[in-house]
Amino acid sequence: MSIKSFIPAKFNLPALWFTDLTLPLLNKLVHNIDSIEISQKDEKTLKTFQNERLLYISNHPTTKEPGVAFHIANQMGARFHYMAAREVFEWGYGFVGDFIQSIGAYSVLAGAPDRESLKASRTILANPSGKLALFPEGEPTSGMNDTLLPFQPGVSQLGIWGLEDALKKDPKATIWVLPTFIKYRMTSSIQSMQRDIDQSLSRMEHRLGISKTGKDIVHRFLSVGKRMMEREEKEYGVPVEDNRVDDFDYRLGRMRHAMLDNIARKANIPKWDIDANAIEKLRKILSVLEMVSVGMPDPNGELPSLEMARWARTAATKAYDFISIQTAYIKELPSAERLYEFLYRYENEIFGETKSRPHKAVVRLGEPFKINDYLGSYKEDKKKTLDTITERLRNELQTMLVDEKSKSNALFPSQYIF
Repeated sequence: MSIKSFIPAKFNLPALWFTDLTLPLLNKLVHNIDSIEISQKDEKTLKTFQNERLLYISNHPTTKEPGVAFHIANQMGARFHYMAAREVFEWGYGFVGDFIQSIGAYSVLAGAPDRESLKASRTILANPSGKLALFPEGEPTSGMNDTLLPFQPGVSQLGIWGLEDALKKDPKATIWVLPTFIKYRMTSSIQSMQRDIDQSLSRMEHRLGISKTGKDIVHRFLSVGKRMMEREEKEYGVPVEDNRVDDFDYRLGRMRHAMLDNIARKANIPKWDIDANAIEKLRKILSVLEMVSVGMPDPNGELPSLEMARWARTAATKAYDFISIQTAYIKELPSAERLYEFLYRYENEIFGETKSRPHKAVVRLGEPFKINDYLGSYKEDKKKTLDTITERLRNELQTMLVDEKSKSNALFPSQYIF
């Protein structure tokens, strides 16, 4: 079974030029990004790939990374293609789809055999100077810049297939892989961020009927999270065991699965694995909902109705908020960036909306390598070679993540008690 309609990329020069000129403004208006920074050394490295076949690989904690990749392509003096979820092309009554298609995006439908998308990816990489931006973490985005989700192995496979196709046309063809890491850093003053976070938390505490007195910033965040969780436990009828009342992480984990399993049960999600982890469950739900949203043929009647899919989408968004709340994340390092990542989730959950605060994107380049180096071992052991490439990519990004994390500090002094 193939998807209903594949949407190819169609480079449109006026749209590309418009985006080139307005990207800083668009990033500020849509995401509140003040700037995108890259070192002079890395800028020089980028330009060396201007005429090469390239897989641009990046972490993907938010929805902002494609815009950052477009900026990197400009710095390189090249154009990238981008793989985008099929449903994105329907946003804004199709306006979003028309726009991103004109600047190099083409569709992919997760969880379904999308042969046209695969064919397009291979063709892009096989073409001289072809460049493809991919985000191996896939969907959903975690919302946490200091973590990496498990990488999806299809990225490595695409690189190999693209090289095999390129070699048929050019025996000297090479495909480079460029691992990159994007670190977002807040740009407001320390005092203004401290005041902003205190005020937002105070509104939440007032709404939830809890006190901030005598607590540090981490305990205030955990108190709000605990009260949010208690509300959901009551709504879903999840009992609290006496010996686990104070085990916040256990209760969070159980709540995530209760929400996701409830969605699967009501929406009749096919081939549901009750024992899968929360991210795998959410990916399964979202892939099924995307099939519904784009009108995927359903001859066996396995997919939920459009009305049910809309309900499931809203419920999945709430479950996603609980998946991304991990207490160790802010206990380990209550940096401005991590505190705001939590705050955005809390504001969405409690007030129904949030707004991004001013920040910048810092782009780091890892060590480039050639897919060609793995072609021989791939012919001997395909799975092992793909796993090796995937692990190398993840290790490159993890190394940069750890280095960037070491540059972060706690926003509030440890002795600061409210």
